Amino acid sequence: MINETEQEAKEGMAKTIAALEESFQRIRTGRANPALLDSIEVDYYGNLTPLKQVGNVSVENAKTLTISPWEKDMVIPIEKAIQMSDIGLQPITSGDIIRVVLPDLTEETRKDLIKVAKTEAENSKISIRNQRRDANGLLKEYLSEKEISEDDLKRGEELVQNATDSFIKRIDELLEGKEKDLLDF
Repeated sequence: MINETEQEAKEGMAKTIAALEESFQRIRTGRANPALLDSIEVDYYGNLTPLKQVGNVSVENAKTLTISPWEKDMVIPIEKAIQMSDIGLQPITSGDIIRVVLPDLTEETRKDLIKVAKTEAENSKISIRNQRRDANGLLKEYLSEKEISEDDLKRGEELVQNATDSFIKRIDELLEGKEKDLLDF
């Protein structure tokens, strides 16, 4: 029971780390990354569809993303979707290819993006702590039902705490890496 509880907590914490990594990919640095456009949805014949399902997104160079729509009719809807999104980028269309040039980040923009990254990291830490609380609650429930002993409870809480500490450390490492990425010119 203790091992299962610890394993469940670790799985939930690993999902939190994966979600944080994904959200960090969406925070733009000075380099072009197709993940920047992952949140954009295009009106595809009346249905909102992720951009990567209506065209091929690739990196042309360090500052430019290119989008090659699967259908020529989709050039204008893709262009509109990028303009209407909250990522603040302007597409440039040349024939069937849409280019998105990333402007250089100003010092102020970099600081704002670091604040966003710190907020994401803090939310992830809160999620990890909530999972620790849930796991410890489950262990206490087992104790009250006399399924485990006091010693087992202490051992289980210690295992969950060790997992929590390692995942919090991983979040700090990810945040440090993202900050370094954002501050590199």
